[in-house]
Amino acid sequence: MDEIAEAAEKLKLLGDKTRLTILCLLKDREWCVCELVDVLSISQPGISQHMRKLKSHGIVNESRRGQWVYYSLRIQDKPYIQAVLDYMPGTAGTLSLLNKKEPGQCCN
Repeated sequence: MDEIAEAAEKLKLLGDKTRLTILCLLKDREWCVCELVDVLSISQPGISQHMRKLKSHGIVNESRRGQWVYYSLRIQDKPYIQAVLDYMPGTAGTLSLLNKKEPGQCCN
């Protein structure tokens, strides 16, 4: 039962449209917080709250480079999340749905 409870808790996070959109963007590459702010039109504290939840459940990795924080997927041990993301668009498709373009270098 522990595996089911753990999977249910993690999948619950994907029920939020913003978090699911973030994971779709992360399918193809890592993203900096500033890029997510630009593409999703959400404040930096708002993005950070979503990322904190995803990180606390082991769904994303965080790495610091200077003052910027970059995120990447960490779902190798979570095939149920990979299965959901297999049905979701990647970066290009997600950007198209958002009517956005690939962000320029905003964090250099």
